[in-house]
Amino acid sequence: MKGLILCVCQGTCPSFQKMNIFEVANHFRKGKKVDFVVIHPQLCANDGDNFWRIILGKKDSIDKIVVAACDPAMQKKMFGWIFRETAFDEQKFIGVEIRNMTTEEAIKAIDEVLGRG
Repeated sequence: MKGLILCVCQGTCPSFQKMNIFEVANHFRKGKKVDFVVIHPQLCANDGDNFWRIILGKKDSIDKIVVAACDPAMQKKMFGWIFRETAFDEQKFIGVEIRNMTTEEAIKAIDEVLGRG
């Protein structure tokens, strides 16, 4: 199973203002490029921790999770502890930065990482 999680820094961050996050989500959902799409307001907040625990509770059925949000290196730092806590194989995680992109640019960036395997 492939999942796409879109995190938008509460939807108030100026770096997401050029993008329609719902168009991005629908592109991948309707195109059946992933098995599920989630829009989360802030994965690095406490409710994001709870979200990760629920999603990674199904880790055996997950082949790949793409998180489109901030810097991928920062994502690994922020989420690495939950991957270790849940014994999630970090090789199945791909972060992609979509800040300051238009809708079309974000779709292209996510398509590129989904096409890598």
